[in-house]
Amino acid sequence: MVRLTRNVRFSLNPGGAPAREGTGFAGKPGLSGFGSFYELIVSLVGDPGDQTGYLVDIKAIDEQVRRVGVPILETASTADPISDPIATMPLLVRALGESLPCDLDSLILNLSPYHSIEMAPKSNTSALIRLRFDFAASHRLHAKGLSDEENRRLFGKCNYENGHGHNYEFEPCVEVALDGAGNASVSPNEIERLAREIILDRYDHRHLNLDTPEFGDSGVNPTVENIARVFYERFKPAIEQIGGSLREVVVRETDRTSATYPA
Repeated sequence: MVRLTRNVRFSLNPGGAPAREGTGFAGKPGLSGFGSFYELIVSLVGDPGDQTGYLVDIKAIDEQVRRVGVPILETASTADPISDPIATMPLLVRALGESLPCDLDSLILNLSPYHSIEMAPKSNTSALIRLRFDFAASHRLHAKGLSDEENRRLFGKCNYENGHGHNYEFEPCVEVALDGAGNASVSPNEIERLAREIILDRYDHRHLNLDTPEFGDSGVNPTVENIARVFYERFKPAIEQIGGSLREVVVRETDRTSATYPA
């Protein structure tokens, strides 16, 4: 069994319907006027055909997303533009699950580079909200159980005494419950408020080793792996208090290095 994932990008433009076929790197059609750009990420599972090697022709995925999924978003954005998009996910998942030629494993709606919603057909009473936040911090990698020479050899320039900085990204994935009307138990605004209070206000523009006890002399080495674990442990109780469940935390140190906890 394999999982096939297809990203379908499109814009909902004022006064014009989106293209019903094909796809494009920047979306098809592109933005016009004050339109809205979206991306639907469809993951399917099954066994590839013996003759073609295909699970399904990706052109068929594009066609069904545009024939079935896009009109649902058009209608929702026109009829009730101030509603929470998460309320539309059960309808999208059900409609695409019935129209696609093999099993739908998950559906992600990217509302922006910093906000996405995910739902799986096996659970239409919950969804995953991912939000992404930027913060800047400096740190020094230095293991207390090693000699200075061993630390320099292991961590190289990351062991410089005064440290160095990163523009980090913090991305929590929060599972929220949905009621019969599609209302979520936790809103993105609540998640963002907690992210600011618990993570950003504490770590943004800080030297982690010097300014925070969890990474200080009595704490852990501020590797990206340890940062992801500490953030998860700090954020999880607060999310549970407002009715959500923290699935994981991703911390990106650069565009090439990230850590996810728990794996």
